[in-house]
Amino acid sequence: MTDQPAIKHKLSVFGLVWFGQLISLLGSGLTSFALGVWVYQSTGSVTQFALISFFTTLPGILLLPVAGALIDRWDRRWAMILSDTGAGMCTLIIAILLLTGQLQVWHIYILSAISSAFSAFQWPAYSAAITLLVPKQHLGRASGMVQFGQAGAQIAAPLLAGLLVTRIQIQGVILIDFATFLFAVFTLFLVHIPRPPATTEGKAGKGSLLREAAYGWTYVNQRPGLLGLLLLFAALNLTIAMATVLLTPLVLSFADAEVLGSVLSVAGGGMLAGGLVMSAWGGPKRRIRGVLGGALLSGAILCLMGLRPNALLIAGAAFVFPFCTQIIVGCSQAIWQSKVAPDIQGRVFAIRRMVAWSSAPLAYIAAGPLVDNLFEPLLAIEGPLANSIGQIIGTGAGRGNGLLLIILGLFVMMVTVGAFIYPRLRLLEDELPDAIPESQNGESLQL
Repeated sequence: MTDQPAIKHKLSVFGLVWFGQLISLLGSGLTSFALGVWVYQSTGSVTQFALISFFTTLPGILLLPVAGALIDRWDRRWAMILSDTGAGMCTLIIAILLLTGQLQVWHIYILSAISSAFSAFQWPAYSAAITLLVPKQHLGRASGMVQFGQAGAQIAAPLLAGLLVTRIQIQGVILIDFATFLFAVFTLFLVHIPRPPATTEGKAGKGSLLREAAYGWTYVNQRPGLLGLLLLFAALNLTIAMATVLLTPLVLSFADAEVLGSVLSVAGGGMLAGGLVMSAWGGPKRRIRGVLGGALLSGAILCLMGLRPNALLIAGAAFVFPFCTQIIVGCSQAIWQSKVAPDIQGRVFAIRRMVAWSSAPLAYIAAGPLVDNLFEPLLAIEGPLANSIGQIIGTGAGRGNGLLLIILGLFVMMVTVGAFIYPRLRLLEDELPDAIPESQNGESLQL
């Protein structure tokens, strides 16, 4: 017999933690927008603006293996509290520097890097905690709720920040972000997240901190299906990160800022819709089909996005692409949560995030030079490809950007076909047993 009240209590805990993290994400989005505006207005440099994303990403990626090992040793609730507290203090320091008129761009780089280090603890601990609170059959829907929260914050944050910056100044916006960190920590103090039961895999991974950190990679490497899924995501994240960087200059090459704002809002709507669909649906029964099918469609959409300098075409593609991404991520997350033993999920998820996102900093740095120095000259009006590819996708400003998006789309489609052909990945859900037995989380409940 299952303990229905206990299961319902766990679901309510998940809901409260999810809401606290949603508010924190919204605050972080406010600060990201406000600081981006401040840096660009202060320097006029796209490179210095893009470096914020670089410093916000790289340190957290490098620290993930150690963070994952510590998360499996610690109470996961306290790991999330540590992450939110550290990031909140960095935000508070930026606000103080702004209020005293002492803020410099290099301050933002350093504090973004420190905040990134704290964030290395947040995502693996959050993902591993969800496994302990949500019945296995609803993990896809829980992932959809997380994706929905991220999308909602991405849509709402720029709109709110744009309104607030003119009324309470950038420092006021950043102080609101600090308050959202406090709210997230407060919600975590109200709940209890159980410790995972010990498993054979967890006992095998015990040892020194470095050995435990390395065990996450050992675990994945010994399971070819999971390794294939991880490498697929590294390739997908390279294209997602690069496409995100390329979208703004692509639109501005033939339209004004108002059109750009509309396109970005439509893209945010695609993320929101994808999260809602995953929350309600939970993905296909065979979740690997959701991953591969979504990836194949997203590659085709990237090709369409680069095909013509047409705002409606690009807006439509900008809606469908993040919609597909939400389905891909939600299905993948549910696979990992159900296939990896709960007491080693901190280490495994940390390695998973490090490898999957290791391509993002490369994309942030490479996208601009590739477009400016290679692809745009190729498709200039009198460029080398003007009389060949240029006859199909056009020539002039922005067409080199479009060609790069088409190449990225074809790359995604080829990688996805290769992933489907690889039987260990295609049959992952059949060959690798679930790490969470049906009896652990109980009967089907509505989220």
